[in-house]
Amino acid sequence: MKQHPRSRRVDRRVWLQSSSLTVAAATAKLTRASEVTTQDDPPIPDPVIWDGHCHLHGMPGATPQEKMASFLKVADRFGIERVVCFMGWPFDADPTPDALRRQNEQVAAAIASAPQRALGYVYVNPRHVDASLEEIERWMRRGPMVGIKLWVAVRCHDRRLDPLVDRVTRLGGVIFQHTWIKTNGNLPGESTPQDLVALAKRHPTAKFICGHTGGNWELGIRAVRPQPNIFVDLAGSEPTAGMTEMAVRELGASRVLFGSDASGRSFASQLAKVYDARISTDDRRAILARNLRRLLAPALRSRS
Repeated sequence: MKQHPRSRRVDRRVWLQSSSLTVAAATAKLTRASEVTTQDDPPIPDPVIWDGHCHLHGMPGATPQEKMASFLKVADRFGIERVVCFMGWPFDADPTPDALRRQNEQVAAAIASAPQRALGYVYVNPRHVDASLEEIERWMRRGPMVGIKLWVAVRCHDRRLDPLVDRVTRLGGVIFQHTWIKTNGNLPGESTPQDLVALAKRHPTAKFICGHTGGNWELGIRAVRPQPNIFVDLAGSEPTAGMTEMAVRELGASRVLFGSDASGRSFASQLAKVYDARISTDDRRAILARNLRRLLAPALRSRS
């Protein structure tokens, strides 16, 4: 028998109401689950946050000082105590010696305007070893920076990196290397976590940060797992569930660092990876600040 049109409308309303209730219940369940760390954990009391992966590029302002002020204004909304900045603007994938000097001067001016809030890494290019060593001397030994940043000019297993790594290590600094594993193929000079492992094996006393954890973090975490002097940076990838948990499980919380990749990513989306992770409160605190502070302590002491 044919159903009356009015009956079909009533049935549709009932179906929509029941579906809405189902979605609401599922959302509530997920929300409750996301608030759980371990059963005995107390509420999280405003943890200290150090953001280890920041860029001035893209922030409002015409000068380094204005860009830093804009940056910290947003960082303050999230309770971020310190930021580590590197590379000036515009981004330059294969900078000349002059471009390196200009970009490092931009970063130095920015952090000088907020010395209690900002730290920096020296941008270097292994295609220009002598110029890069000069920048390390200028900004690390005699200046305020605490490590170096390597991007996509040269894959990091290249032997041209060795004198740069040696110099930074003697100064107590860290080596921050952008890494990615792209499905459609990396840029010619773009490093993978496997490239970083090759470099770290040659320099077992150096301290390396695997930027972005290789983007494809499941592969990146597994790649660096055997190399204890490599720390992973959570910044930049989509805030997918499970990244922080896997890093803690496979590497130990002490090798995991918070970073946002701001202004390319938002603080909120990247903090969500840590706040929403099913990890202990102590591990969360370590990731948000304690690990990076410990990693940078030798360079900070050498500056004082």
